[in-house]
Amino acid sequence: MADQVAAMCDQLTKAVLVMMDAETSQVYRLEALKFCEDFKESSSLCIPCALQLADKTKPAVVRHFGLQTLEHVIKFRWNNMPQEEKVQIKECAMQLLSRGTHSILEEESHVKDALSRIIVEMIKREWPQHWPDMLKEMESLTSQGDVQTEVVMWILLRLAEDVITFQTLPNQRRRDIQQTLTQNMDNIFSFLLAVLHIHVDSYHKVKGLPGHELKVRAHCRVAVATLNTLAGYIDWVSLTHITSGNGHLLEMLCLLLSEPELQLEASECLLIALNRKGKLEEREPFMLLFDDVAIQCILSAAQAGEVVERRYVFLKRLCQVLCALGVQLCSLVGSDVNVEVPANLSKYTEALLAFTTHPSQFLKSCTLATWGALFKHEVLSKEAVVVQMAVNYLKVSMTNFVKTGFPSQNDNPSSDYSRMDFHSDEDFHFFFYSFRGQQGDVLKIVSRIVPLEAFQTAADWLHYQIACPIDPGQSACKGLCSPKSPSVVQWDAMTVFMECVVWQILKTLPEEKLPIDQSMELLQAVLNYDTKDPLILSCLLTTVSVLLPFLVHRQQLVPQVLFKLFKTLTFEFDQENKVPRTKSVKNVRRHACSSIIRICRDYPQFILPSFDMFYSNVKKLLSSDALQTCLERASLVEALVLISNKFQDFEKQKAFLDELLAPVLAEWTSEEMRSVLWDPVKFLSFVGADQVVAEQELSFCLSAMLSVVKRARWPADVEEAKSGGFVVGHDLNGAPIYRNPCSAQFLAFMPNLLALIRTQNSLFMPENIARLSETLVRAYDLMDMEKNIVIGLPQLPQDVYDSPVYRSNLERMQGFLGTLYDNCFTLLGSAGASLQKEFYTIDGLAELIAGSAFVSLDQVPDHRLRSIIHILFFDNSACELSFE
Repeated sequence: MADQVAAMCDQLTKAVLVMMDAETSQVYRLEALKFCEDFKESSSLCIPCALQLADKTKPAVVRHFGLQTLEHVIKFRWNNMPQEEKVQIKECAMQLLSRGTHSILEEESHVKDALSRIIVEMIKREWPQHWPDMLKEMESLTSQGDVQTEVVMWILLRLAEDVITFQTLPNQRRRDIQQTLTQNMDNIFSFLLAVLHIHVDSYHKVKGLPGHELKVRAHCRVAVATLNTLAGYIDWVSLTHITSGNGHLLEMLCLLLSEPELQLEASECLLIALNRKGKLEEREPFMLLFDDVAIQCILSAAQAGEVVERRYVFLKRLCQVLCALGVQLCSLVGSDVNVEVPANLSKYTEALLAFTTHPSQFLKSCTLATWGALFKHEVLSKEAVVVQMAVNYLKVSMTNFVKTGFPSQNDNPSSDYSRMDFHSDEDFHFFFYSFRGQQGDVLKIVSRIVPLEAFQTAADWLHYQIACPIDPGQSACKGLCSPKSPSVVQWDAMTVFMECVVWQILKTLPEEKLPIDQSMELLQAVLNYDTKDPLILSCLLTTVSVLLPFLVHRQQLVPQVLFKLFKTLTFEFDQENKVPRTKSVKNVRRHACSSIIRICRDYPQFILPSFDMFYSNVKKLLSSDALQTCLERASLVEALVLISNKFQDFEKQKAFLDELLAPVLAEWTSEEMRSVLWDPVKFLSFVGADQVVAEQELSFCLSAMLSVVKRARWPADVEEAKSGGFVVGHDLNGAPIYRNPCSAQFLAFMPNLLALIRTQNSLFMPENIARLSETLVRAYDLMDMEKNIVIGLPQLPQDVYDSPVYRSNLERMQGFLGTLYDNCFTLLGSAGASLQKEFYTIDGLAELIAGSAFVSLDQVPDHRLRSIIHILFFDNSACELSFE
């Protein structure tokens, strides 16, 4: 028998070494693996061979295989073994644990792990029924040496993981073991704390003494293992075990935060503990962490240190500990438990502020939810400490709103940390977008607590930006800023900051306390500021929009605001060469369009006294065909319609819309346009023969009518609508029936609109697809940008704002046809909501739509059908029901 065992052990040793040899071919490795697996599955020599292979004189990989074999036997053969054999395996395993290992620093981790798993597998099958003294035996093993103590810690951790976390046992066995663990938890925790205390004390005694480096490492290794084991239990045991002894465990963990070798594991334990829910009265002892010793330990550990990965991971955990402590604070203070506001609240907020001012953008983001909870808390938000911290937070936010720390750059300390958190600048960009949104939410809460201080901070920042010369930075091109230029990131941050503050104080402060004079002074400074940089100009427009609500109280600045907006609408960086425009120029002109629409939508009463001047300027711009894009001209039409809604006179508004749309209708209903819109062959020739102006006119006609139909409305007040001539009767329920002043124009527009829809559906017929030129054969396909949106790919930021926007003929045609198709159905769908009864009582409406929108649908690609489903059907469903 002994000879057989020795021979088999030799073969197994060779097989294991072959498997682990990097030079072994794949064929030999697979043969060796099969031999070893077959041995574990079927050999009767598994136990004696495993014990012999596990001897500490063998190589580590061979010992590991021997221990794995023993674990396999216990897992799959234990129930069929005689009791004597079980006892023998148990005794041999305990001997291996007691005398079969090297010292703690020499022994391989995977060998200790394999040994611990053997013991755990036996515990899962024998404890407590057939191994009642298991815990005592484990405790006695710790007196034999550091390596035994470490393995015992691993055994207790693996046992908790298998029983509680992963639940790898049959239900009955799991319940038995969990119940026994719970019954013995006082002893287990006392044992763990005693081991931790002994080795931490020993660690402190020998740390720094010459010639004791190995002892320091050994005690540190045991302490780390003990902390990891504690973490495995803190997550699920009763909170009384964590907070017993006047919070002795919590205090010890706080003290360990100052030890670089142990602070990470200690912070993990604290975090798990503080994330526990449970009853409020059970969590009250967590307030001990606000005592002088504990909070000072946390505050000291939060100080910035060397930029190394382990230290940074610890700071993340410590930041989470602080935030979790804040959650407990907000839950307990003001609750039925009647917990008082801690005396050291100022130190806690200082520690939290230390993370909010840390160079790491990720750490800053982690604190935001806690700040929000503190500033919203009914009791804490009124504390003088929190109010003062709200003022301090305003100053910190000014820095945090600035988009800095790209991983690819080295111009800011944040970049060092970003390189550990983000794979690329794109990752950082999307993180910061969310981060800034969270900052804005907190800033709005702060602005409720200290509204005037918040506005003053925003005002000072705006004045500072206006006074500062523009710094385009190293990324400048032709003297223009890029999105990463120092001035742009500062202006951008300032505008977002001001937007959050102004929006909130307008909701919070009564009218008599609003800083009207100061806001008008700011608006005047912005209007006087002149710049030729489109990115800075775009930020200026945002600031103008933010300050617009104050114009309610000072209307004399309205003409200056309009002048600034119209001037920006015609902005050109290079007056000599206007096309193609750069992306930044196109964006700032679109921004001006949006601002004009906004002021006309929200404050039409301001524009009405100067309507003639406004209309005159718009007509000049509309006649400048070569200078204004289709979108810009349609936006101006939309703005005029919004103002006309304030006429509150049906005939006057109808006459105005007749005049405004006369050129559009003349173009749209001309014989030339009719022949194009009704014939797919002529349509393809019309839009595909490089006639850009023709495309512009077609797009403008649709966009202009869409603007009118979407915006033209009767007065919201029923009496005003009646006196203005907008009410033509009442329905059976007594509700008024309105008429829209744009009805006549739309009805004149509609025949060719339906013809264009029918023609576009016909474009997908095989004979018409065959007419496409070779370069435009993919004109009906989805654009790459649309594909990315459909499949959920993020849209990456565009940094090349100073380059002209060039598009190929194919891209231009794809964009034109796709937009044209969508606009047709958007217009048709909007007509139902805007015209209501006047639309649904059109003679033969169903036949007209069926003969246009539903023609050749079997040829229309699925992505085009989305326009019909999402726009036409959904926009009209409510109106259809109301008239059924």
